[in-house]
Amino acid sequence: MRVIVQVSEPQKMKCDLLIVPVFEGTKKFSGQAALLDKLTSGLASELLILEKLEGKLGQPAGARTDGKIAARKLMLLGAGKKPLSAAGARRLAALAAQKACSQKAKTVVILLPESAADSWPEIAAAVTEGALLGDYHFLKYKGEDLKKRSEDAVETFILLAADKRQQDILEKGVVRGRLAAQATIFARDLVNEPASVTTPTHLMNVAAKIAEAAPKRVSIKIYDETALKEMKAGGLLAVARGSDEPPYLVHLKYQPVKKAKKRLVIVGKGLTFDSGGLSLKPSEAMEDMKIDMAGAAAVLGVFSVLAEMQPAVEVHGITGLCENMPSGKAVRPGDVVTTMNGKTVEILNTDAEGRVTLADTLHYAIKLEPDYLVDLATLTGACMVALGQEVAGAMGNSKPLLGRIQAAAAASGEMLWHLPLPDEYRDLLKSRVADLKNISGTRYGGAITAGLFLEEFVGKTPWVHLDIAGPAWAEKETVPHQPVGATGFGVRTMLRLIQDI
Repeated sequence: MRVIVQVSEPQKMKCDLLIVPVFEGTKKFSGQAALLDKLTSGLASELLILEKLEGKLGQPAGARTDGKIAARKLMLLGAGKKPLSAAGARRLAALAAQKACSQKAKTVVILLPESAADSWPEIAAAVTEGALLGDYHFLKYKGEDLKKRSEDAVETFILLAADKRQQDILEKGVVRGRLAAQATIFARDLVNEPASVTTPTHLMNVAAKIAEAAPKRVSIKIYDETALKEMKAGGLLAVARGSDEPPYLVHLKYQPVKKAKKRLVIVGKGLTFDSGGLSLKPSEAMEDMKIDMAGAAAVLGVFSVLAEMQPAVEVHGITGLCENMPSGKAVRPGDVVTTMNGKTVEILNTDAEGRVTLADTLHYAIKLEPDYLVDLATLTGACMVALGQEVAGAMGNSKPLLGRIQAAAAASGEMLWHLPLPDEYRDLLKSRVADLKNISGTRYGGAITAGLFLEEFVGKTPWVHLDIAGPAWAEKETVPHQPVGATGFGVRTMLRLIQDI
């Protein structure tokens, strides 16, 4: 689907479907909507009354125009409460794209409310994100469904502008929204693939292709198993030991055109499959463990658009890629591993492996001396118990950075909640035989103790940890731009953070 902006009067737009948003409480139309109603001999007013349209988000009412305007069909679509927010616009556009697809409309025009004029760039970006993300389906392995979806897909989604000035304003938002959606879809596709496809080697190759596609702006360093041994990356190597798949540490770097004043490092957890190791998960808990590399996928999604986005900040993306599998070579409960920064960790549960790999990648990250450090990890089921499946946990050592990330998440429509890192819980990670143990030994506060474990490896660097175990995967559709399956959570928040920095 293409999302574009055109200068035109709505009645002159030749299209399969013209969508007019209707807010709650609307009794009569004004502005361009009133003109369309008049030109169609009161069709819009008739739909409003006969269909008992209340303006609730997504409520549709449509009819053929019989040639009275250029559009083949007119649809009123509930837009919720006034004014139209970015979140509302995102959901509205996703529903518009889905309803257009169900009606096999190839060309769709949406009329932006005049009341949204003060926030047109933001609204245009949200509409673009919503349309593209709402149109997303992972159908690679479903032959007939893929064929039908391809036949019914919307080809062009058009935002109307009154003049060239407004067109220029809207187009800036469209570009931003397209890049955000494109990066999110990139991450979704990676996470939705079976773990037999997205192996550590495959993700390493994906990262290499991103760098290859933008050689002037993006570079890459790849550390294989031999290099990791030389680096004494004992945490990553220990987790990878049970698998036949080799581990990698991948380091992407985006360098802006002009020398950057700030450096951001984003670390993503990259467990391409998590069986639990010798502390084997129950079979039903293993079914969706292909998602355990969602943090790494988010990093790759971000980097897939940075060269085109061209932010004026130096960005690094780091991920440790491996599988956590049971075998005769696998790390055992009771083993002690030495991480890259020299701290020893007693492994009491091999299913608490993500923090062990992150110990090495976070230490590698702080050696780059970043101004800001963020990690994204599907780290704990405990975070899902605390916050549910749609909210990420955010914790860290920097209130300013936490505030910026919370603002970025709010703007991008991704939900997260600040969790504390109390010193009183640190003793729970003390080991009798090593510097740390990888689980606390209590059933309570698991997301927080995991965060405290990570904090041992970031020094004084301003750092925030995002536990995305819940929102990385959607069990049901709760918002129209986020279908069941991989969500690409974190990508749009990170892009917003980069813009902010």
